[in-house]
Amino acid sequence: MSYDDTTFRRQNDQTETDPAAYRRRVQYDDATASTLDQSLRAPVTTTGSFPAVEEDGRDRLGVHLGWEVVLLLATAAIGFLLFGEDSAALERPALDALLVTGAAIGLLTLGAGLSLRAGVPNLAIGPIALAAAFQYAENGDRGLITALAPALIIGAAGGLIVAIVVVALHVPGWAATLAAGLGVIVYAQLRVAPVVVQGDWNPTDQAFLLFGGFALLALLGGALGAVGPVRRWVGAFRPSGDPARRPGSRAAVPVVLALIFSSVCAVGAGTILAAGTDAPVVPGTGLEWTGIGIGLALLGGTSAYGRRGGIFGTLFAVTALTLFLDFENRRELDIALFAIAASVFAAGLIVTRLVETYGRPLPAGTGEEWNAAASTGTWSPDRPETWNAPPAPQPARDGRWDDGPWGATR
Repeated sequence: MSYDDTTFRRQNDQTETDPAAYRRRVQYDDATASTLDQSLRAPVTTTGSFPAVEEDGRDRLGVHLGWEVVLLLATAAIGFLLFGEDSAALERPALDALLVTGAAIGLLTLGAGLSLRAGVPNLAIGPIALAAAFQYAENGDRGLITALAPALIIGAAGGLIVAIVVVALHVPGWAATLAAGLGVIVYAQLRVAPVVVQGDWNPTDQAFLLFGGFALLALLGGALGAVGPVRRWVGAFRPSGDPARRPGSRAAVPVVLALIFSSVCAVGAGTILAAGTDAPVVPGTGLEWTGIGIGLALLGGTSAYGRRGGIFGTLFAVTALTLFLDFENRRELDIALFAIAASVFAAGLIVTRLVETYGRPLPAGTGEEWNAAASTGTWSPDRPETWNAPPAPQPARDGRWDDGPWGATR
């Protein structure tokens, strides 16, 4: 009778393909004091680290839809308060003025929201809106197109120049647009006294058309943003990793489009605000309107970091603030616009934290079990993923077996 020791070892000395499973088996055998490779008993620290998982742009819309339900309820509550204060506020002609104000604020928010999604928040939208208001107030008597066209051209050209600076130098969008906004403020503050509007265009005659156009653009933009490839393309400039790394050329196009579109929207908003009121345009900075626009975009669910955003949030947030401004005016609460902008902005930052925390889907494997298994083993990411089990213990022998090869009997 013979015993093939080599065959025995070959059957038990097999390669383990799952490091975690092997470590669990080793720990179990070690706990029962089985005969194992003694090198595995000594504590060994692993080297290297697991590579960080890159974001693939997949976002969960559930958190946005849930928050938009909250916004809808808040909008309904504010509308109920306004109706209780004065039921005529929601009837024509007061409703027309309300819709015009909502359209102007909505254009600001649309521009801010797109620039946020593209990762280049446009902080110049408020000063641009104020400058456009002065442009219309001083030249409105020449006709709407004559007064509006130069402002649109200058706004679009300014947005293009800032976009080139952002893409070419790879500087933060907020910094470049803030610098541009400060330059626009200089133009606005050349006036030392309020300017009475000279034009005779009354936007309340197209109130439903203006607000309906804003609502359509908001819903269309939200629906397109819900499409994964479109959302990832628009948010390709979203900051991640080392800021010295420049994104690919594909990120330049959405940055250019976002800054031009947001600047043009700001021009339209300023023109509507100037034409929709009998009060003169007062010199200032316009930064309060920047806070309103970006704050509402954040409150609607657009992330301050870029890319992520909802579908109905912009429409609901703009409607809620428009109703509140009218309610505050009728109650004579006399709340400063800067205070309202700061409050909306602060609330929007909280929503951004909510969106960023719950908007990212959980990865399929977090690596915690792998790390726990490898923490007491000899495996490291820098070494080949080949594990050799230690040889199985030899069976006890008696005097009938010879120690020679092939187990020859005596």
